[in-house]
Amino acid sequence: MKNPGHTRAVGLLLVTALCWSLAGVLFKFVPWPPLAAGGGRGLIAAVFLLLVRGRSLRFTWSPLQLGTAVAYAGCTVLFAAANKLTTAANAVLLQYTAPVWIALFGAWLLGERSTLGDWVTIVVAFAGLGVFLYDGLQLNNLPGIVVASASGVCFAAMIMLLRKQKDGSPLESVILGNLLGFLIGLPAMWSAPPLPAGGVVALLLLGVVQLGVPYLFYARAIKEVTALEAVLIPVIEPILNPVWVMLAVGEKPSPLALLGGVIVVGSVTWRAVAAIRRAA
Repeated sequence: MKNPGHTRAVGLLLVTALCWSLAGVLFKFVPWPPLAAGGGRGLIAAVFLLLVRGRSLRFTWSPLQLGTAVAYAGCTVLFAAANKLTTAANAVLLQYTAPVWIALFGAWLLGERSTLGDWVTIVVAFAGLGVFLYDGLQLNNLPGIVVASASGVCFAAMIMLLRKQKDGSPLESVILGNLLGFLIGLPAMWSAPPLPAGGVVALLLLGVVQLGVPYLFYARAIKEVTALEAVLIPVIEPILNPVWVMLAVGEKPSPLALLGGVIVVGSVTWRAVAAIRRAA
């Protein structure tokens, strides 16, 4: 028999990826610098999560909870900085080196050993992302590459530490991480011009729909899946991102990007099906 909890968690991860992928199109309607927009999004997400789950939250202020929050904030802030220092393609591809770090250190930190199928999925999905983002990749910007790689390390650390809290409530770390991201982005927000009405709506959607709701799902799903599944299954997010941009503003992906998207979606689908069968 299938494990219904695990199957439901895989579904929640796919919905999470769908919500995350709205970032690209929504950020286009927020005329603020990346750190300012990221800080505003983090504040709205934190307030939303506090309102939705306030009575059930348990802030222990433990090293694990705080460390996860720092990793979360590091991931979002470094990714925003990487987009300023290098191409968006470099930033996305290097952030999704996270599965490699989880495969290498997950056994030590979590006792979750990687299988041959995991490594095959990592290689194929990463290659597909490379094909998808090929037109925007540049290897001549060392600071941007370093910052984007650091974002990938923080992404991996965040997922492993959230998984480490599977018997508790990882959502508190997400809230603290969003508040920390807000504090980091506050100076940029302070100096940014007032948002027009459309920008305010887009920022609210970023905080609630693109970040708050999916992390409700993610915090629930990570209790049932391995850390590697928690990063490999949502890897379709950067593939969906330009789809919404295309529908909203008409930016069409190239045939090479479409090929890369097929490779990534195929590998993630195979991994999700394999995960469900393994959990049966």
